[in-house]
Amino acid sequence: METQRLLSGFCSNPTIPPVRNTKKPFFVASPPTSSASFYQPRKWVSYRTCHFVPQRVGSKQRLKCKNGVENVEDDAISHGKDLKNGVRRKKLAVFVSGGGSNFRSIHEASLQGSVHGDIVVLVTNKRGCGGAEYARDKGIPVVLFPKTKEEPDGLSPSDLVSVLRRFEVDFILLAGYLKLIPVELIRAYPRSIVNIHPSLLPAFGGKGYYGMKVHKAVIASGARYTGPTIHFVDEHYDTGRILAQSVVPVLANDTAEELAARVLREEHGLYVKVTEALCEERIIWREDSVPLIQSKENPSEFR
Repeated sequence: METQRLLSGFCSNPTIPPVRNTKKPFFVASPPTSSASFYQPRKWVSYRTCHFVPQRVGSKQRLKCKNGVENVEDDAISHGKDLKNGVRRKKLAVFVSGGGSNFRSIHEASLQGSVHGDIVVLVTNKRGCGGAEYARDKGIPVVLFPKTKEEPDGLSPSDLVSVLRRFEVDFILLAGYLKLIPVELIRAYPRSIVNIHPSLLPAFGGKGYYGMKVHKAVIASGARYTGPTIHFVDEHYDTGRILAQSVVPVLANDTAEELAARVLREEHGLYVKVTEALCEERIIWREDSVPLIQSKENPSEFR
């Protein structure tokens, strides 16, 4: 495959198998006492990914600049071997279509140490967007997806999956990526792709609801509250399981721009907190397939 030739030299094992996921039982010793916590049924499962140990093959390996994969030096890519409380440092892929302010917030949190993971690759459908420029400035590899008439160098869905596996990606974070995620990617990374949406889903979600259109619709509806939602990604727009939400009041004289600015500030903090939980393996799946975030301070509490 062309992608394998492009990435030869990046990984010493050209036939890395797909990442498989398992469910392990998780038991709670006693119900929480905090009124802010969720009621817990008797059976829980924690979701863990089965990881492969990366192999470093040199400090100056390069990817060829073909088919949407830009040149990067191997020493700019984290290999994630360090452990924190027995948890391996995770490798993250971020997808953007615009300025990438959430991407920047997560990257800064990673550099500062609050996120136990590294952004090892950025995927974009717009090679000249602000998020892609920021990634290049920081030495993060940039991948173009999908292949379109406007972007003929973009990757196909199967090639994108191959590239992400070469980077040994654990989680995919959509941060203002406006294209529908292909089913091939969803199947390759089950329960490992999350998206942020600027409304309290399921309200004001779905195809056509993005960016300023969401905030205009919220104001026109007379809703008194809005806010960002982070959810797992399925094969449709904004219908995956909700993982986290944050409430932002809609003021009487708000413009869409003013509301958007307040929601975006809330997005930055929420996405960092969720990414911290993902990297620390604190996402717990209830037996009815509802994901909850386990408290770092008190493991018997969930948010």
